[in-house]
Amino acid sequence: MSAKEFGIIGLGRMGGNLALQAIEKGVRVVGFTHGGVSPELIQARVTQARDLKGLATALHTPRVVFLYIPAGPAVDTLLDEMTRVLQSGDIVVDGGNSYWGDSIRRHQRLQHQGLEFVDLGTSGGIEGARHGACFMAGGSEAAIRRIEPILKMLALPGGYVHAGGPGAGHFTKLVHNGIEFGMLQAIGEGLDLLEHFPERLKIANVLECWRHGSVIRSWLIDLLARAYHAEDIKQVPSYVEDTGEVNWLVDDAIRMEVPVPVIAQSVMQLFASRDEQKLWARAIAMMRHGFGGHPYGPSAPIRQERRTGRISAAPTLSSDGDLKRSTAVRRQRTSRAATPTAPRSRRA
Repeated sequence: MSAKEFGIIGLGRMGGNLALQAIEKGVRVVGFTHGGVSPELIQARVTQARDLKGLATALHTPRVVFLYIPAGPAVDTLLDEMTRVLQSGDIVVDGGNSYWGDSIRRHQRLQHQGLEFVDLGTSGGIEGARHGACFMAGGSEAAIRRIEPILKMLALPGGYVHAGGPGAGHFTKLVHNGIEFGMLQAIGEGLDLLEHFPERLKIANVLECWRHGSVIRSWLIDLLARAYHAEDIKQVPSYVEDTGEVNWLVDDAIRMEVPVPVIAQSVMQLFASRDEQKLWARAIAMMRHGFGGHPYGPSAPIRQERRTGRISAAPTLSSDGDLKRSTAVRRQRTSRAATPTAPRSRRA
């Protein structure tokens, strides 16, 4: 195997941009994808393979082949086909978002056929694939040693780790995605609060300020600031789609008995964004109407009571949990006690 060539199956947004980055760095890339390699990649000098056999023939042995296809049964189908054209010692690298348990199984399966399998969590989005990604690799020491030069070349400085044995790459990427979901939810909630300030805020300027020196400065804040400046947020659909990997992480956390309330709630909020019927809310309304005669739909009097029903703030508690009267209340009562009052007449 040469660090100056590899194959990629799946030349979409991630695989295609990694191929462009590699070619710019002097690496020969042989690509195969359904529908054929795009004119842009052909012009960039990606070597097009017409089928898997052609891809295997075009690469020197021992080969390295990256997979950038959607997770699921398609990966197993592709691996079945690849075992017919690859040879002992070749390395297959799954750079997609496969479940880490599936990756352990695939490693064991290919190992019996003399092939190495590396699960490679890939982060950084399209921009990272094009200009420098973040890689989390899982696999044997021998396999990792052979592909490390390629991974370090395509990653940003410091953006590569051999996380552990088989499954570790995709597991660490899965945890990464869970953290990402929690961060997205918190930032989104913060923006919603900014939009509800009593007077109109210069939110675009606030977001731009947060990008410079704040504790929450991040790429996600950068992306939101850019999009908020360019688009009308009220015209963006509120339906949020995802491919479901973080659902797997929440399931893992339940089995591991690890509390992940923020990550789990962020998944629930995605579900809520897709719920147009809101049958749960309708059911609550039906029960409230039944036990209290509460109206269906908005009610101006009830809204007014919700906003004005409480007169004062909640009383504070002493260190032992008893109600603690404020100094003002004590003074007021002391003053009243010192002032003589006329006796009250009894009601008949």
